[in-house]
Amino acid sequence: MVLPFLLTLILGFKHSYDPDHMLAVSNLLSRTKSLRTAIKMSISWSAGHMITASIVTLILFNFRNYIISNLLGHFEYIAALMLIALGVFSLVNLKFSHKHKHEHGKKHHGHSHTQEGHYHKHMFGIGVIQGMASNDELLTLFVMSLTITTFTGILFGVFLFSLGVVAGMLLYSMGLSYASKFGGDKIRAIITLSSGISSIGYGLLLFSRI
Repeated sequence: MVLPFLLTLILGFKHSYDPDHMLAVSNLLSRTKSLRTAIKMSISWSAGHMITASIVTLILFNFRNYIISNLLGHFEYIAALMLIALGVFSLVNLKFSHKHKHEHGKKHHGHSHTQEGHYHKHMFGIGVIQGMASNDELLTLFVMSLTITTFTGILFGVFLFSLGVVAGMLLYSMGLSYASKFGGDKIRAIITLSSGISSIGYGLLLFSRI
């Protein structure tokens, strides 16, 4: 019984690197220079994802033969719309990463400023929305592939899966934070621009597949 749950943990780690997840968080993580802030943001996203992923998966497990399973499938539209909105947000707000000139004696230099404090609070909501989508696949993993058929087993499985998601997102946020911090303003702008364009493109692709 240990092996299925270990596999669940690993798959949770892999799940955090789904394109829609990476693109959604990249649009905001690319704006912070602080590793501590990036970690807090990724944990906040993971918490939101865990809550709704757990609730939706358990609902599907108990009511999978009812119309509610069909209704929950429409949350994928919301996730696609959110990706497009985040992409537009990144492109429009590139100007938020602006420079202010300061004078120290006879020397003039510029400091780059990002309004990262405004983005931290949005990560939980993004996680909540993304946790709503594709949980029918998570239920299929437990019931069909791992033969976990009890309520307690499903609950513990979702918990382990979410721990894997947290670990994967933390690792990704640390890497992106280091790239943004040590790469300078140009690298940060490139990451933000590419995240915005890719997010819009992937959101449109999701719409074409739904």
